[in-house]
Amino acid sequence: MARRLHVAEAFEAPENEEAELFGWVRNKRVHGGLVFLELRDSTGTIQVTVKRGFAEEDSFKEALDVTRESSVVITGIIKKDPRAPGGTEIHCRSFKVIGKSIAEFPIKPGASVKFLLDNRHLHLRSPKVTAVMKIRSLLTGLIHEWFRKNGFTEIHCPTFITAAVEGGATLFKVDYFGRNVYLTQSVQFYQEAAIFGLEKVYTIQPSFRAELSRTRRHLTEFWHVEAEMANATLEDMMAVVERLVGDTVKALAESAGPYLKILGKSINPSVAEPPYPRIKYAEALEILRRKGFNIEWGQDFGADEERELSKEFNKPFFVTHYPKEAKAFYHMPDPSDPRVTLSADLLAPGGYGEIVGGGQRIHDYELLVQRIKEAGLNPSDYEWYLDLRKYGSIPHSGFGLGLERMLWWLLGMVHIRSVTLFPRTPARVYP
Repeated sequence: MARRLHVAEAFEAPENEEAELFGWVRNKRVHGGLVFLELRDSTGTIQVTVKRGFAEEDSFKEALDVTRESSVVITGIIKKDPRAPGGTEIHCRSFKVIGKSIAEFPIKPGASVKFLLDNRHLHLRSPKVTAVMKIRSLLTGLIHEWFRKNGFTEIHCPTFITAAVEGGATLFKVDYFGRNVYLTQSVQFYQEAAIFGLEKVYTIQPSFRAELSRTRRHLTEFWHVEAEMANATLEDMMAVVERLVGDTVKALAESAGPYLKILGKSINPSVAEPPYPRIKYAEALEILRRKGFNIEWGQDFGADEERELSKEFNKPFFVTHYPKEAKAFYHMPDPSDPRVTLSADLLAPGGYGEIVGGGQRIHDYELLVQRIKEAGLNPSDYEWYLDLRKYGSIPHSGFGLGLERMLWWLLGMVHIRSVTLFPRTPARVYP
């Protein structure tokens, strides 16, 4: 009796074993009494030869007429042949169409980026897109594993919020039973509440930013890896980020080989090996001014500035001690220089820019109220957040890592859209 196998398993199976495979017909070529099929499933593609006289006659006729992307089940003999892609093929005995593709499949070589995005629901069948999503899944799993091994508790936080975390200009407003609420920009505030019971917490969930930026690195909906730690300083936070990024990149390079091969890419784990260089905002400002950027003290760095700055390094690096004007109100002012905050961004090398942002939070009640007012906000909108500073407050730090940003850098993709299933940008919300 034929053994049911996935495509990847068929490559590892012994020659002359009878196997049954389910999948989709990616391509078809006919040469007289021989039909060559490229069979695709979630694990890869394999060549299937359907030869008149060897295959059942009805099966040969079905293979002759099958259309691209029809789902099929094939029973045949595994053969090793150096002429076949990957050195293995299936000699088909029985071929049956499960679901016929009733129209010409629209995804063809040379299709424009816009066309592929308009038809993303179909383009996902591409082996290269599948490989990217497999790598993304591996990376997400490795991040979960790292946090759990290092004493963090996973929590799940609300998506509907009532007050801005990263600035009101980038909030998506939602009608919540007649009341205005917003889609979360970050779960940081809820994590800060959780550390008083759990001490070290993390989440991996979507965040939303209503930014009109039309750059290669911006999405309006992205997956956010966030962590918060009790009794942690800025230095503690940066040490955790170094270990998290370094360890997961190394593990990904070791486990993603088959999918990287499909993409024609590789990951060198040494690119993320700690320690990471550190420069202060003031130093970064001087570098950018030498490069011709006209930036005043207190201005945050945008995509262009980060891209140029990150070309100066060959591994991730921290930019620390941003001015108060450039960071949100909750960042702790540096006791040695109140003009700047105990904050840090991790930038990826080679022009990719920021992948992590974080810092030490203000734990003093009066100082936090003062900073909220200086930011032009109403302390009453942050009543429960301020409560956290009334009852046994502690120094604490945290960070947020953009999953797509990290993957975009590691895979060297042209646009961040390529590393998410259905990208959301200011210009795209379909399909």
